[in-house]
Amino acid sequence: MTSKPRTTPATTTAAQRHKQALRLRAAYDAGATVAELASDSGLPYGTVINRLRAAGTVMRTPQQTRRLRADPQRRRLAADLRARYEDGATVATLVKIAGRSARTVRRLLHEAGATLRPARRRQLPAPEAAAAREQLKRDLRANYDAGDSIQVLAQATRLSTRTVHRLLREAGTTMRSPSQHSRARRAELSL
Repeated sequence: MTSKPRTTPATTTAAQRHKQALRLRAAYDAGATVAELASDSGLPYGTVINRLRAAGTVMRTPQQTRRLRADPQRRRLAADLRARYEDGATVATLVKIAGRSARTVRRLLHEAGATLRPARRRQLPAPEAAAAREQLKRDLRANYDAGDSIQVLAQATRLSTRTVHRLLREAGTTMRSPSQHSRARRAELSL
């Protein structure tokens, strides 16, 4: 690339700067470096950076620029995924579209300069499910207080012993000591 002499007009209007910033952003998003943009436009390097930032450009690292330039097909995929993501698609949707892992999709979005949205919080269970869970806790607690062991409760409910123990704790159950477990177990076996 040949270097152009710096022929920036002494005064530019805000509208002209905005149009120039949008043109610079389009070229930058297409893979041009800041140095190339400065050389082509005749603007100082710092001015190019300022105009890109004013246009809302997410700046790439040198490594991201090298990756984008190394494989044009990857660059096109990254740009397509970014456009879809910015239109509201989720990472899970993009995984299905691209046929890549979620990690790779996130990396491609990052390489394309997309700002990732925060992950969605897990939704709370529906009221019916929450009510059923509370009923299960009450039933487990009643049976445990009546002398059933955690193992018996786990087999009866088809839950792991760890899950039963957690639900009992959430229900506010006072857990038996190991010696009380032995007595309860002997009482079960004698029946």
